[in-house]
Amino acid sequence: MKKKQIAAIIITAVIMIAVGVTGVVSNVVQHKIVGEAQEDVKTTFFDIVNSQSADLDLPEKDFIGILNIVGEIGASDESFSSAAQYNHDLYMEYVEQMKKAPNNKGILIYVDSPGGAVYQTDELYLKIMEYKEETGRPVWAYFASQACSGGYYIAMAADKIYANRNCWTGSIGVIVSLVNCKELYDKLGIKEIDITSGRNKAMGSAGLNLTKEQYGILQSLVDEAYSQFVQIVSEGRHMDEDKVRKLADGRIYSANQAVENGLIDAVDSLEAEKEALIEENGLDEEIEFYAPENTVNDFWYSLFSKAGELFPKTEIDLASDIVENQGNGVLKYYAK
Repeated sequence: MKKKQIAAIIITAVIMIAVGVTGVVSNVVQHKIVGEAQEDVKTTFFDIVNSQSADLDLPEKDFIGILNIVGEIGASDESFSSAAQYNHDLYMEYVEQMKKAPNNKGILIYVDSPGGAVYQTDELYLKIMEYKEETGRPVWAYFASQACSGGYYIAMAADKIYANRNCWTGSIGVIVSLVNCKELYDKLGIKEIDITSGRNKAMGSAGLNLTKEQYGILQSLVDEAYSQFVQIVSEGRHMDEDKVRKLADGRIYSANQAVENGLIDAVDSLEAEKEALIEENGLDEEIEFYAPENTVNDFWYSLFSKAGELFPKTEIDLASDIVENQGNGVLKYYAK
């Protein structure tokens, strides 16, 4: 671990301990202390985390880069409050640096993810495709326990896909989730008032019902993202689009079912795939498989999780989480 990482961790720990002690002493202001202090700490040190992500030490000898697509796919700052280990900024920079490294001999995409946000999913996919086109090096993928929706989408950049025999994959589709609280608001005597520039500006708000027109608008966005997904699968698996659409009804497939339907190439172990990747591409048997450290991300998640345990969420906090996170209206390639 670099000195900058260690310094960031020590400073952050001191600040969070101080916040925790203050909160224990005064429950009256716990939400103000925890909420604002945690956000301040995140803001203060987020640039440090990003700088570490960009400061990659690639191996000096020949290597195959491993991209660990683990957890929900999304923006890097979302991982502070999630159990996910996915770090979008780190992986984008990693692929860019591998593209420029002559001793890099290929990429192995390791997927254990239910999918995630459309934007980040497609951005990483395009970055890997750019790598392939500019270097001509092999890109393979391995599916662990799950490689659904956005996780499957990213793997369409791979030349060959292996999966664990207990893997669930597929879930090819798009979802937008909204939470409607209008009936609850009515019971509580709460009325949402939005001053807008047009009748559809506030569509999806928790306190308003969707109109037929608004439902159609959101459906059109889902359909467009779905068509993009189908095209990506068609190109990646060399499969007719009509066949993809028949398979892409949102269902999950077992590893064996995925092979039968042409969605993956083989069911085997990760070690077996590594051996095949080396052999089929004429690489040295002793070549290194290298994944960049994500230790700063791990530390932040652990730190904020502990802080959260000091102050359990109230019913209002939990309700807010549902509205903001479960029904945030973001387009996702995601398996529910």
